[in-house]
Amino acid sequence: AGGSADAAAVLFGLNKMLGLGLSTQQLMERGVKLGADIPYCILRGTALAEGIGERLTVLQNVPACFVVLAKPGVHVSTKFVYTNLHLDEKTRHPDIDAQVRAIGAGDLHGICRAMGNVLETVTIPAFPVIEEIKQQMLSLGAMGAMMSGSGPTVFGLFDTQETAHAAYTALRSEGAARQVWMTTLFQPAGRAGFDANREEGI
Repeated sequence: AGGSADAAAVLFGLNKMLGLGLSTQQLMERGVKLGADIPYCILRGTALAEGIGERLTVLQNVPACFVVLAKPGVHVSTKFVYTNLHLDEKTRHPDIDAQVRAIGAGDLHGICRAMGNVLETVTIPAFPVIEEIKQQMLSLGAMGAMMSGSGPTVFGLFDTQETAHAAYTALRSEGAARQVWMTTLFQPAGRAGFDANREEGI
């Protein structure tokens, strides 16, 4: 949702700079007309997205952890990935129900066990460096590592700052990733969910 995140930031920024006074809900209602992922990016935090991504159910915050992001020096075309994505009965899908249960239980290990990204089936064969970075993160102590979206950025979740920082330092020095960052998860206060169809009276 790179473009959607940018659009959400513009809507949020314009609302603040121009003093429009629009609520988060009102921004989401406008954002969904531009892209299905935009309400999620405006909402922020942890949410279950259904439909084409426009129906959002707020979930409990993911347990506090440290995140390392590593981007290799390759360009991935989103169009290429989706054009070459072929789903069948052999495709391993992420376990959404297990994810929701783990989030509700505050179980970071369970969240990592249930992670998955079907787009890796296209992007990793085309760009093996992505799998290389994933394996590096896991060997450096990540509880889970996965490609973000259609790639090429990989993220790893770490339960301690010390482990995350050591992985960050190693990834920066080992050369597989062109850019590396370390951060934590955003932990918002209580939020309402959003259903674009309900809001528009459909």
